[in-house]
Order: sequence, then C-alpha cells, then structure tokens
Amino acid sequence: MAHMVQCAKYKAQMEGLDEPPFDSDFGNKIYHSVSKKAWGEWVERQKMLLNEYRLQPWTREAQEFLVEQMEQFFFGEGSAMPKEYVPPAQ
Repeated sequence: MAHMVQCAKYKAQMEGLDEPPFDSDFGNKIYHSVSKKAWGEWVERQKMLLNEYRLQPWTREAQEFLVEQMEQFFFGEGSAMPKEYVPPAQ
C-alpha cells in the first residue's frame, strides 16, 4: 500500500515518498508532508539552483542555501528564481 500524505505544496492527499530523504527531523517532516510529485519538482529546481548559482553541493554554505530554498519551496512562499534565469526553450 502506498504511503499517502497531505501534500504541503499541493494541499491534497497524494502518494508520499518511500522513505525520508534525510536522516533528520526535517527529513521526517518532508516524508510526512511532501508528495512524490512535489519532491520530483524540487529535484529539478535544485538542479537549476546548483547550475545557476554554480554551487558546490559538498560545501556547508551550498547545503544550507539549498535547505533554506527547500523549506520555502515546500512550506513557504516558494523558492526564488535567480534574477538571470531564463527557462529553457520548449
């Protein structure tokens, strides 16, 4: 049976992640309130942020920035797009 959550992003009952993405309180919060669909969208946003800001994900500063953006993406007003970002042409 699928793990169902009330998705914080979509405000609807949806299928949740198979396991917490991190071994922390924040990872458990995501597990219990973020859908697989919203998580997949975050993964794409994270890739864009890493590329646009040329972040090195192994650094503490990059990790802290990404956690802040993730918090905003799921539970806040949404993470901000970089000023210079131009979406890829479809």
